[in-house]
Amino acid sequence: MLPKRPSARTAVTALLGGALLIALAPIFVRLSEVGLTATAFWRLALATPILLAWDLAHRAHGGAALCPNVPELRLLALAGFCFAGDLASWHISIAMTSVANATLLANAAPIFVAAAAWLWLHEHPSARFAGGLALACVGGVLLGIESAAAGHRQVVGDLFGLLTAVFYAGYMVAVKVLRGRCATSMVMAGSSLIGAVLLLPLALALGETVLPITIHGWAILIALALLSQVCGQGLIAWALGTLTASFSSLALLTQTAAAAALAWVLFGEAFTVLQSFGIALVVAGIVIARDRDGQSHPLASGERGV
Repeated sequence: MLPKRPSARTAVTALLGGALLIALAPIFVRLSEVGLTATAFWRLALATPILLAWDLAHRAHGGAALCPNVPELRLLALAGFCFAGDLASWHISIAMTSVANATLLANAAPIFVAAAAWLWLHEHPSARFAGGLALACVGGVLLGIESAAAGHRQVVGDLFGLLTAVFYAGYMVAVKVLRGRCATSMVMAGSSLIGAVLLLPLALALGETVLPITIHGWAILIALALLSQVCGQGLIAWALGTLTASFSSLALLTQTAAAAALAWVLFGEAFTVLQSFGIALVVAGIVIARDRDGQSHPLASGERGV
């Protein structure tokens, strides 16, 4: 017998909590002692044992966490590939542009998710969602304007931010489908393991420093893995079992505001009245776009509880 599906309010709370934890990620990336891709590798590699233990514990308590069919395994591989691409691109963007810009552009994912969800998941965006999306996107643009800087490096960093959005959209849609058939523990463990396997050879090929040289360096990587990957991504993957992919991607825009605020405090990156107005528009867009009934797409029916 399947556990009762969590309420929409609980799922939204988990989603926003996950977004805030992920907002810490660019701060950890800036403070990391190892290369950009190597930092992404350690985020997944250090998180994977914990996620695998979670998956084993879930199965030990009667949960069938393994996906038995080839289509699900292919989706899991796609999720891992997209997440590896997302992290690699995002870390490059964080290094080449402002935290606000990197996070803002990475969160252009709603545009790609809405299109993919419409074509693949048959989630038809309502006029209410479209209006909320438009309002949130305007707010997101305002949030990044003040931190934009002229120059080739800034442009390249922004382009990597957009590439991050494409990869993250693919990850979210794949996880959305998987969460209708598999437990969160399996999705998180499998995608993290696959992503780590892909990122390590890339970091070595790029000649990056892979091992931190101080205890502080290791602490940064462990915090990144535990807070942003295990807790942050875990909460998001869990919430995706109840919420639509389109709304979830829109709500995750809140991490842009949180990351920009942290960068302002820690790195002195400008945070102006215009950016504050942008945050207000993002929040308003999320409120307007929220589904009235909070129900998930039919693909989520029959999901395994966690």
